[in-house]
Amino acid sequence: MSRPLRFVVCVLVCAVFAFPLLAMVVVAFTPRELIFDGGAGLWPDRWTTSNFTGLTEAFPVWRWFGNALVVATLTTVLAVAVNLAAGYALAKLPFRGRGLVFVVVLSTLMVPTQAIMMPQFELVARMGLIGFFWAVILPSASTALGVFLARQFFLSVPIELVEAARIDGCNHWTAFVRIVLPLAKPLIAVMALLAFMTQWNDFLWPLITLRDPDLYTLPVAMSYLQGQFDADYGGLMAMALVSCVPLLVVFVVLQRYFVAGFARSGIR
Repeated sequence: MSRPLRFVVCVLVCAVFAFPLLAMVVVAFTPRELIFDGGAGLWPDRWTTSNFTGLTEAFPVWRWFGNALVVATLTTVLAVAVNLAAGYALAKLPFRGRGLVFVVVLSTLMVPTQAIMMPQFELVARMGLIGFFWAVILPSASTALGVFLARQFFLSVPIELVEAARIDGCNHWTAFVRIVLPLAKPLIAVMALLAFMTQWNDFLWPLITLRDPDLYTLPVAMSYLQGQFDADYGGLMAMALVSCVPLLVVFVVLQRYFVAGFARSGIR
């Protein structure tokens, strides 16, 4: 295709993906009475922040926001650390059964989340974690996709770098931290973004394990705005808009490493 035609196609695709975001912003700033009277359009006649102010006055939104931020941040830190260590071990440390371990880890990608939810719940219940943030954080502290991305990335790192560090007196941990890890900034960006997005948007597992409403995260808390016969659509879109802000910030900060991390991890 010619360059103008490619540009037109890109603009149309971007418009399709941007339309739901535009609809969310418009409904979030449209007065409640106009929404229920069918007066909401592609551009509101009157802009208002009543959906935001009413939401914060009726519900502990900022507490839920802080809960989601704490859970997502701790999960991201643990997931990145564990996946990096596991990927490095599977890529650079020679031990018997390394290939089999990788195949077993990779095969768990084919197991649906719903199939392991009951044994996972029983495990965290026996550990006495039900009703605490750790019941949400620990099951997501490592993922098969993260281990796969880390292993594929570290396979591209020349083994001569590790061997040179070993000759200079470094152990495997020192070589990993001081030699290999500084090269893995694109990988860390990809893993951090994926882990943060997954945990931030998780709904079902926090709903099951967090019994106290004061500990709810934003996706779970949105269910409060959905009544049996109606829903506060303005409040829902306002809370959804608030929940999108951290994801946009994280993506903007890490986006320059995102493509490079996927490319070097073997994902095309």
